[in-house]
Amino acid sequence: MLGESESHGIARPSTVGARRYTELDVWKSASDLRDQVNRLVNLPEFGRHAWLHTALRRAAQAGCAGIADGFGRPPREFVRFVQASRTALAEVRDLLGQATRLKLVTGSKAAGLGSLADSAVRTLVATEHFPNRLTILPRDGERVKAGEAELTWHAIDTVLYNVNLYHFAYALAKPTSNVLFWAVTVVEAPRDMAGVRLAIGSNAASVWWLNGEEVIGLYNDRQSVIDDGVSKRLTLKRGPNVVRAAVVNGGGATDFCARFLDADDRPITTLAVTLPSAKP
Repeated sequence: MLGESESHGIARPSTVGARRYTELDVWKSASDLRDQVNRLVNLPEFGRHAWLHTALRRAAQAGCAGIADGFGRPPREFVRFVQASRTALAEVRDLLGQATRLKLVTGSKAAGLGSLADSAVRTLVATEHFPNRLTILPRDGERVKAGEAELTWHAIDTVLYNVNLYHFAYALAKPTSNVLFWAVTVVEAPRDMAGVRLAIGSNAASVWWLNGEEVIGLYNDRQSVIDDGVSKRLTLKRGPNVVRAAVVNGGGATDFCARFLDADDRPITTLAVTLPSAKP
């Protein structure tokens, strides 16, 4: 089941209760990353790589600036600023990888800073955009209030390995850029299955839940690749298991794919996928 994309509804990080942008959790995460990046690039090792020093500082600053500049604007405008911040944070992660390859920073230090970038993106993706987002089992045609918009859930099936979200949104005359898509499905397991993994791919960032627990996420701009991200070992319980995903798209093509792998990392083929019936 897919929720309609809407740049002024589901995609908008909540600012409820915040009087200034510095009270937003997402800005706090981005600000912490910026401070640590500024300390890092002032180390003597970066003196020989001025371009990297400048690029890291600029990207880290942009991650904060988009949130600050967009705060207080109309929702449709705010989400564009937030998407720019997400792109900047993804750039920070990429630049940290370059710094590691140049031996300017240790892998563990880069990983720690990368985790801060992931945390900021996770906050953007996982914001409570509508009530009961981790418990609702929507039906085809059911409506939900998301911010200022009333959106509709749609049942969708595919014979391909992926679900093309761009085509989904375009067919409904909904925005395809600067949006957040929600997906929900029910996986029926014939028996308790321990040691399985949820393997996913998405374009671009996404967060995935199994039975209400966050189990895997991809936080950078990327192409959708089969098994790009793989969860820790999980247990599918006998009967229904609810899988949820939130997929962010800044612009261009967007899709996702997912499957479960068994204890030997082979695709599980004995699962059935169901959805609640539409309301009469």
